[in-house]
Amino acid sequence: MKDTITKNKHRIFLSTFFFMSGFSFATWASRIPTIKMAFGFNEAELGTILLAMPVGSLIGLPISGWLVSKYNSRVPLAVGYGLNAIALAMIGFTQNTFSLVAAVVLFSFTTRIFNISVNTQAITLQKQFSQKIIGSFHGFWSTGGIAGVAFSTLLLTYNVSLHMHLLIVATVSLLITCYSYQFLLKGDRSESGNKIIVGKPDPYILYLGVVVFFAAICEGGMFDWSGIYFQEVLHVKIFTYGYLIFMTFMAASRFLSDLIIGRIGMPATYLMSACFIVSGISLAIIFPQFWTAMIGFSLVGFGTAAVVPMSYALAGASRKYSPGMAISIIATYAITGMLLGPPIIGYLAHAFNLRIAFVIFGLCGLMLVPISQLFFRHQKTIGTTPESI
Repeated sequence: MKDTITKNKHRIFLSTFFFMSGFSFATWASRIPTIKMAFGFNEAELGTILLAMPVGSLIGLPISGWLVSKYNSRVPLAVGYGLNAIALAMIGFTQNTFSLVAAVVLFSFTTRIFNISVNTQAITLQKQFSQKIIGSFHGFWSTGGIAGVAFSTLLLTYNVSLHMHLLIVATVSLLITCYSYQFLLKGDRSESGNKIIVGKPDPYILYLGVVVFFAAICEGGMFDWSGIYFQEVLHVKIFTYGYLIFMTFMAASRFLSDLIIGRIGMPATYLMSACFIVSGISLAIIFPQFWTAMIGFSLVGFGTAAVVPMSYALAGASRKYSPGMAISIIATYAITGMLLGPPIIGYLAHAFNLRIAFVIFGLCGLMLVPISQLFFRHQKTIGTTPESI
């Protein structure tokens, strides 16, 4: 009975960190149009500024992998998220492009350290439960994103300044970090599989990485550009609507993903995700009206939601690497997608228009089909099945 209470308490506070991480990231993403207007960036310039996010994450990847392998994951989790809150506040007080880029790099760097740590905790805790719980953690991240966008929309309505908005969120994040640290998992450091093995890439990790790469372009691009799409293509005054509907359906999908996977299996879930992404983005591009775009963005959110938690859960079952190291490697592919996606959208939008640029999301969604099938084909050759994860 005591063990049940303890593991449920771990789950509650770990879910809290997922929720607040989503809230913080949505706070940043929902105010990108504000930053664009404040600094007078065009689409290409904004795309270049957004390169700071994946660059910071790439810097953080080897450090986060090393931290998780050297310490229990709760240490880099708490320290990373505390510094992340400080970086978020700094973004609001920047006065020039250089300081903005520096603050965004720090925000992205600490986000990466936190993400590797919190997902390592989630995979470790999953082993204590008979039912699947990974999807629910990512569901809380998306729910935090919804709450963050809703809060941003409220503050925009009352013309609250950017620096005050980010300072409020950062202060709450720091307080929650200080209190919740004591309730995180202890002693989860792996004794093996903590070093990257140089040589021929492991197909198991490679295929998962490529899947996450394409999903990251869709997910990250929607984070960064959905508000701009509603503002400049649809001419909607409250530009957070697109981001809000995207995050709402992403959260719903993630809470349902464990059930969906249990019913139709992981291979079919990847195919379903691809269909939703392609159909949703096509609807938003072909019929650039408010309600069709809302429906389209909701389909994209529902489609992209399950890909990352599924892929992380599969990565945690790697025979070659520890969960923390496997996630760190997979995250490299995700960050590469984040690195390429937003600036490509910006450059294409500047050269043509934003509607044409959004075709990239549909193409990436389509690529989930062949790559996921290659992964499951390989999985059969090594004698494992998705159901065993």
